[in-house]
Amino acid sequence: MSKPPRRPAPLPSKQDVLDFIRAQPGRVGKRELARAFKLRGGGERVDLKAILRELEKEGAVDRGRRRFAPPGALPDAALVEVTGTDAEGELLARPVSWEGEGRPPRIYLSPFRPGAGPAVGVGDRVLCKLRRLRDGDYEARPIKVVGEPRARVLGVYHALPDGSGRIQPASRREKAEYLVPRGEGGGADEGELVLADILPDRLYGLRQAAVKERLGPLNAPRSISLVAIHANDIPCDFPAETLAQAAACGPAPLLGRDDLRNVPLVTIDGEDARDFDDAVWAEPDPDPANPGGWHCLVAIADVSWYVRPGDALDREAFKRGNSVYFPDRVVPMLPEALSNGWCSLVPDEDRPCLAVEMWFDQNGHKRRHRFRRGLMRSAARLTYTEVQAARDGQPGAKAAALLETVIAPLYGAWDALARARAARGVLDLDLPERKVLIGEDGGVSAVVARERFDSHRLIEDLMIAANVCAAETLEKAGSPCMYRVHDLPSVEKLEGLREVLRGLDLSLAKGQRPTPGQFNRILAAVAGTPNAPLVNEVILRAQAQAAYSPENIGHFGLALARYAHFTSPIRRYADLLVHRGLVAALGLGEGGLPADAAARYPEWGEHISATERRAATAEREAVDRAVTLFLADRVGAEFPARISGVTRFGLFVTLDDSGADGLVPIGSLPDDYYLHDEAHHCLIGRHSRASYQLGQTVQVTLRQADIVTGSMVFSLGEDRRRPARRPPFRRGR
Repeated sequence: MSKPPRRPAPLPSKQDVLDFIRAQPGRVGKRELARAFKLRGGGERVDLKAILRELEKEGAVDRGRRRFAPPGALPDAALVEVTGTDAEGELLARPVSWEGEGRPPRIYLSPFRPGAGPAVGVGDRVLCKLRRLRDGDYEARPIKVVGEPRARVLGVYHALPDGSGRIQPASRREKAEYLVPRGEGGGADEGELVLADILPDRLYGLRQAAVKERLGPLNAPRSISLVAIHANDIPCDFPAETLAQAAACGPAPLLGRDDLRNVPLVTIDGEDARDFDDAVWAEPDPDPANPGGWHCLVAIADVSWYVRPGDALDREAFKRGNSVYFPDRVVPMLPEALSNGWCSLVPDEDRPCLAVEMWFDQNGHKRRHRFRRGLMRSAARLTYTEVQAARDGQPGAKAAALLETVIAPLYGAWDALARARAARGVLDLDLPERKVLIGEDGGVSAVVARERFDSHRLIEDLMIAANVCAAETLEKAGSPCMYRVHDLPSVEKLEGLREVLRGLDLSLAKGQRPTPGQFNRILAAVAGTPNAPLVNEVILRAQAQAAYSPENIGHFGLALARYAHFTSPIRRYADLLVHRGLVAALGLGEGGLPADAAARYPEWGEHISATERRAATAEREAVDRAVTLFLADRVGAEFPARISGVTRFGLFVTLDDSGADGLVPIGSLPDDYYLHDEAHHCLIGRHSRASYQLGQTVQVTLRQADIVTGSMVFSLGEDRRRPARRPPFRRGR
């Protein structure tokens, strides 16, 4: 009896083929596709080729060496450069060669297996095997470090009985210690923070190092920021040529400028502000055609007058990219003679400025604006606290004198801007920030939540309006603009967010372009409930990372079509580029952008985005070390906390009172085998169905506080070690 003829497999749709290619970790060939869809006949394979040609023609896939991948996909192996770390401390890298459109995908770099290779740090180039993750990012497994390894290590010196020593690296990413041969300790004391040169020879597998600089006791307050500075290669010493140029600067002339010294502009900053680069003023618009409208002025320090393209100050400012702020100090982008001197809008002194004059209607919609290069004189240096107290009816002596003429009109203008902001639908996440307080002895006296006043929002909204004006003006003039861009959340991250929200009986519409307003409605629905921290966290994690780019894609979080940073040129190089662009485009005098600068904007955008990430990493690490030092004497104490991160190796928790972060290792959880459900941000016990999810409240006990790395290890409190059983997830809901 003959067998019936084999029925051909159903031909996959174009979307089926595209979904399969996107889900694979690397490039896919026709053979793998045919096998996946059980296509065996010649006709079926011809149809498959036709589908692939259509996808390639539409730009949905790229073809390389007869293998297919989503557009911009990286090869299976590539040379990458380490650029920094993410919020959870994982190394981030970018491909050394990138020919795709837009920014390259994010690469998470795993460390070498113990003993297989050196610790990898920022700036290293590493040959890696790449695996594409579901959200379009990549995981990189290092093969070898290419080029010269890092030459120095920062760590804590430990003396050995035979006269030699060891250095425990301060970096969390570097696990292996260094051997310090006899005579190479540099006189360092036990437990002292040192900077050492890495020697080429090894002994029993350990690398050797020679102490070159003693930085003092590890628990000294100044060490908190020193570790972060050295660990992240933050440039902190200015070259002599740069300092000499800054010292030679003097007052800017009034010639060619508008005289704004009679306008009572004021600076409003935090009590601990170190530089003052923006001043504000407002009045009711006297134009009868604009009833209830407002006339505002935002004046910004004219850094472009002092820092000219290509000079010593400019070269060093570009190298740094931005100022870096620590609890006990600031590493400025510009020397102190400028950042705290000629470019700081201190009260009662003439200062050059680039100002934007803006007119708004009663609902905060901008009617028009113009830029002016001027000379101003700040009427007062106010703090957010002083301005808010004045608004609340308790003005201090300084604020009382300005209440009716300056502060009240500013709040009037802000009321209008706030209405426009609400109508626009700006993403409004509730994410408390930590603030480290330094005592008179220089030590950490407290860690508190940073207060948030309406006075903060007043300045933010005026600065945002000024930034929009800068972007609009450059775009209208056809001039290069370094935009501040924030892309839409990726399709993959949105789908992961929907999975979490479904478990909370919340929904996010599919099939349409997401808007900040959609997220705000979800946030409003959970405000004040136990689920609020979880929802804020997962919505934050779904967002793309903001960056600098000459290609405008808009700013999703602010719901703006065009946006640029203009208001902080003392501390951000991006703002200095925007100032130069405005000076050149509007013919405002010297210090404008050179005519040939546009070709280098893509490269510059990548660089200053990287220095921004580097600064954010260093600032976060310094705060982590300060908090760890503050809690080091409370090992064994219990704290209320919430789960702020879920990984395959454990739970990250954040303490309620101090905002301190730490790890609950997966091995310390109740006996079970835990599965990491990435989509739902949780760990689930295979047998018990016990579940630990992002945002969940827990009680934790501090087990270890390592002030060398600024890391803490916790365990769950005994009354919280066995959570309620969780039914299996039904992914098709």
